[in-house]
Amino acid sequence: MDNKFVITIGRQFGSCGKEIGQELAKRFGITFYDKELISLASKESGLCQEFFEKADEKNSGNLLQAFAAGFTFGPFQYNDFLSNDKLFQIQSDVIRKVAGEHSCVIVGRCADYILRDNKRCINVFVHADIEERVKTVMNRQHISEQEARELIRKMDKTRPNYYNFYSDKEWGVASSYHLSVDSGLLGVHKTVDFIQKFVEEALKD
Repeated sequence: MDNKFVITIGRQFGSCGKEIGQELAKRFGITFYDKELISLASKESGLCQEFFEKADEKNSGNLLQAFAAGFTFGPFQYNDFLSNDKLFQIQSDVIRKVAGEHSCVIVGRCADYILRDNKRCINVFVHADIEERVKTVMNRQHISEQEARELIRKMDKTRPNYYNFYSDKEWGVASSYHLSVDSGLLGVHKTVDFIQKFVEEALKD
């Protein structure tokens, strides 16, 4: 019997979703993917990693200017690169591949939607009160309160736009996930405890 499973983490910026995902991966002894997916997508496609970084969790823009700048693309043809949709397709293929190979935790990038047919995929959304997120971002990035609020405001537009554009669900809405949890109430470690127990119960045969 195939016992592989996947935990996907959607998260508000500053809610410690990445840290929670990393700790979950450690506790279950499985692989963690966040920015690592960009590197894998680059290797799989032969494309410069910079393209995936610039398109990361963004739903708009095109790559025509990249050709004018003289970038090379490995085995792909010019007409393949008119929008970020192709990059999303490549990254989606990578997500399906790693999920098919081993158990893992995947943060962001519409992984819950991409793996919607995987019966052993548990989708979690992590959020927190705005004041908690401001403090987290200030401490993490060593910036002022005003800068933290502006960065959060920007990311609170970018991530939903990306998710809502590429999926048929709505970012951050509880019905889009198996579990939605406020990390500010319990803190990172107790939130991980809670999610771990939920996943263990959900995956019981």
